[in-house]
Amino acid sequence: MDAVSDDAPALHDLMPWSVRPLRIGRGWPLAPERSCLHARWALLTGAADTAVRAALLRPSRARGLRTPVPQLPGHRTPTTALAREDGPCPEPVRVQHGPFDQQWLIPDHRLIDVARPELWRVADEYQVFAIEQGYLPEAPEPPVVFSALLPDGRSPAGKPSWIRPLFRRPGGLEPNVAPGLTDWLTTRLGVDVGAEDVLAWIAAAARPGPGGSAVPLPRDPGTWRAGVALGRESVWLHTGGARWADPAAGRSPERLRLPGGRRPYVRAPLPPAPAAGELSYDPEERVLRIGEGRISPVAAEAWELTGGGVRVLEQWFERRTSPGEPGSLEALRPAAWTRAATSELLELISRLTLLAALRAELAAFAVRLAGQAAADRGRSAGAAAELRAAGILPVPAARRRPASVLAHHEEGPDGQFALL
Repeated sequence: MDAVSDDAPALHDLMPWSVRPLRIGRGWPLAPERSCLHARWALLTGAADTAVRAALLRPSRARGLRTPVPQLPGHRTPTTALAREDGPCPEPVRVQHGPFDQQWLIPDHRLIDVARPELWRVADEYQVFAIEQGYLPEAPEPPVVFSALLPDGRSPAGKPSWIRPLFRRPGGLEPNVAPGLTDWLTTRLGVDVGAEDVLAWIAAAARPGPGGSAVPLPRDPGTWRAGVALGRESVWLHTGGARWADPAAGRSPERLRLPGGRRPYVRAPLPPAPAAGELSYDPEERVLRIGEGRISPVAAEAWELTGGGVRVLEQWFERRTSPGEPGSLEALRPAAWTRAATSELLELISRLTLLAALRAELAAFAVRLAGQAAADRGRSAGAAAELRAAGILPVPAARRRPASVLAHHEEGPDGQFALL
């Protein structure tokens, strides 16, 4: 059911500023291991022959050895042409790759075809990024996932995503919600509503549609509180505890841990260098196998959980074991499976287990909302019509564009200052 037919406002209107995914243009500046990126950079900049360096770079129409580009906001990387680059690798940063994976990226604008600088300017410890997934009617997934890290917005299914930051300016300033929406909701519900509450409600109530996600808005304050509580847990889980922790509500700011008895452990040592295709799952024993290695207990719901229509654990493993094209920088990978990779896998299993349980709660909540919508239909104007009558919709065009946030110089090509 889309946003027009049931008169639920579109997510596009409630969070009007959105950005398309990043387009890196080449695979090698992104990797699961930071040391791997340093080695790739050294190989690129150590190539004295221009033709060899170009082949390693993987030039595109947007980026080549001599393409002039400015720095990425917040990163003091060189802006000289890559053909002359001989300095150390810019320090990699952690980013969200797809719905659930976290990888390292070299934050160098010379390597990224479309970097979306407007997102880099607002990525800080206050920001929460909502990533609206492409429509997949065959995949029973929530339409929006969340990240505390800068997301690349890529989808395993290849469907385009929209990245919607909660705040339009650094420091948690100027929420990216329709002007007047929080006051309207406060009056409608009789409870105080802030921008974080709106995002939490979206996390709980948004439903997908071919024209974009729709977000029904309730009249009952009890329903609102229940949805906000579910949504806050969703954001906490998606961000791995980095956002919206609340020990009083059972949301620890520490690493996510399952209760004893459900917590996964390595029961048999993992191979020193796992190969692609060595991952399997035994549902009867609840064991994840990597070659001769064994991890358990692993709930079937965690194994089956998908992101973008693809099993999360299978894709996570594939990205860490795919050999890459021979002779390319992508083929330069860690020689051995690391302890950090094992820790990351165990934490991911725990997060997916908790998210699977939450998805069941969200599905039940969707049924509750659908029942309330059916009861209300015909008795009053829908929320979208009320928002239009209140002058909140349509949203001013300026709110769909990024805010001007420049408080410092950003270096342009070859050391020139870029002024915005």
